[in-house]
Amino acid sequence: MILFPATVWTGRGQSRLDSIQRIGEVVITAGRYREVIPVQRLTGKRLETLGSFSVADAVRYFAGVQLKDYGGIGGLKTIDIRSMGSHHTGVFYDGLPLGNAQNGQVDLGKFSLDNIEEVTLYNGQRSEILQPARDFGSAGSIYLRTAKPRFEEGRRSRLKASFRTGSFGLLNPSVIWEQHLGKNTAGSLNAEYVHASGRYRFRYRKVLADGTTAWDTTAIRENGDIRSTRLEGGLHGGTDAGIWHLKGYYYASEKGIPGAIVNNVWKHSQRQWDGNAFVQGSFRRQFGRRYELMANAKYANDRMRYLNPDTTLMYIDNTFRQQEIYTSLAQKYAILDSWDVSLSTDYQWNTLDASLKGFAHPVRHTALIALAIAAEWRHFKAQGSLLGAFIRNYTDATGQAPATIRNRREYTPAFFLSYRPTGSAFNLRAFYKRIFRMPTFNDLYYTDIGNAVLRPEYTVQYNLGIHYRREHIWGVLAVVEARTDFYYNEVTDKIIAVPKGNSQYRWMMMNLGYVEIRGADVSGQLTWRLPSSIFLQTSLTYTYQRAQDFTDPTDNTPSAGTYGGQIAYIPWHSGSFIANVTRGAWSLNYSFIYVGERYHNSSNIRENHEQPWYTHDLTLSTAFRLAVTRYRLSAEVNNLLNQSYDVILNYPMPGRNYKLILKIEI
Repeated sequence: MILFPATVWTGRGQSRLDSIQRIGEVVITAGRYREVIPVQRLTGKRLETLGSFSVADAVRYFAGVQLKDYGGIGGLKTIDIRSMGSHHTGVFYDGLPLGNAQNGQVDLGKFSLDNIEEVTLYNGQRSEILQPARDFGSAGSIYLRTAKPRFEEGRRSRLKASFRTGSFGLLNPSVIWEQHLGKNTAGSLNAEYVHASGRYRFRYRKVLADGTTAWDTTAIRENGDIRSTRLEGGLHGGTDAGIWHLKGYYYASEKGIPGAIVNNVWKHSQRQWDGNAFVQGSFRRQFGRRYELMANAKYANDRMRYLNPDTTLMYIDNTFRQQEIYTSLAQKYAILDSWDVSLSTDYQWNTLDASLKGFAHPVRHTALIALAIAAEWRHFKAQGSLLGAFIRNYTDATGQAPATIRNRREYTPAFFLSYRPTGSAFNLRAFYKRIFRMPTFNDLYYTDIGNAVLRPEYTVQYNLGIHYRREHIWGVLAVVEARTDFYYNEVTDKIIAVPKGNSQYRWMMMNLGYVEIRGADVSGQLTWRLPSSIFLQTSLTYTYQRAQDFTDPTDNTPSAGTYGGQIAYIPWHSGSFIANVTRGAWSLNYSFIYVGERYHNSSNIRENHEQPWYTHDLTLSTAFRLAVTRYRLSAEVNNLLNQSYDVILNYPMPGRNYKLILKIEI
């Protein structure tokens, strides 16, 4: 197999970048600081066997993650890492950030797994200090790595195609073309189309505080249809000392917004059109033994139209357009073989236009500077970083924003430490990080809701964990791996929406919140080599979180007080289990997800209580070859027991549903 390009690390962390590496199955990219920071990863065949439709479906299996899913194939899907809020989660696509200055949330449901070969979650930040300054600026991060062109010996091109069909009228063809363009260059093109009616049967049941049933009925979820197209192209290349890639991305969709079921309204007519496009490039090169450089650049243009034709509420037809320019230069120098230092500088420009009357048309300039060190001494590995953020906001209406948000300077530190005795299977680690997030454009400037004097929202994280990994244990047990992390987080100046005056229909944004989060993430994996060439992989995750709202000490009445209450939609207990059995060309995968009881409001009273929910999923697949063409056929059953549940109150999720998937590779 030939891979374009590959990174090979040699010696004590020194790197050699080869344009072509012939390998057996996988390429492992790692530095000497790889284990300093807690990381969870899904790669290759594990992603393929999970039965996940999008990136959002896959990240549900990570410990410490809560997925907010508003239902259906096209419903908004965002994640919350360790209860700090989705705005504190950075999402990176092939090393460059995905942003949304308008509302601060990245919809992970838009990203298909067809061309994703690795999904990685980091608490804190990545261990690699040669990274853009933006990478230091999130409380937690999701990294999506797309597949690079790979060719068998003697081949110069490869075609991969897939077709999914199943419940909700799903039609999902996808095709990927990879071409060897030269000695050190390869290209790829990827196109995908999704069409689904989004209609599914659900049960809607309401139980009153006294235990009596107010209603219990079955209905069809309406206005959840979606039509989307994704086009993606990339160029990849390298030399003996460097690698580079260019990528272009375009996504367009039209979808219905099924809305919440309230006041006996079962069908909504709101529609949304999205158009997202970006071009990005990255270059990385080693100069001698000690100096390495990485440069990134990106331009993004996003358009969203929202239509509410229902005049009984309020007719709305708004169009928003965002633009972003992002550049980054990161440098690393090895002072000693066991001591590296890096300096990263980023610049980002964001603007938002809207068809709203009196809209402020905000512009934001962001400069980020990060200084980081990484060192190793005997059994210890350490990293430290200091991020400086210099942010300027202004609007077309006034020429400048209010003083509280006009110019911001923030300095936020982070420190990571790990200890591993020689020859030990155990690794101890700890970290501290303070970081902030700016108010979004909607928070600040949305007409009649925004509050232009909002302060940034801050988080402080403390983490203590242990990691154990051992191979070739005894008999059929091949690999044992376990991780446990205990953490304490604080979120201050939390930005929340509150009613404006006595009206429940007019809201405004304010800095009111203070949240304390105590939790533990536990995960483990076992790999078994059983008789008759049977391989069994099992993995288990468990999360305990106590996320309490300490905003207002006076709001502590037993009947409806919020002080000390578990914050909305955060369960005390959650977890997942995966078991995959493989024999020859056949594979059977079982997955289970559990989310415990929670409340949809910080007022932890019976009326706000949400029951636990869980799902069982099965995937059976087989692979075979005819002539030069490889085939893979998969059948999926999701929500096997047909459980009725809501992830978000009044947004019912689908019951039992099916998918049939055919993949072809030439």
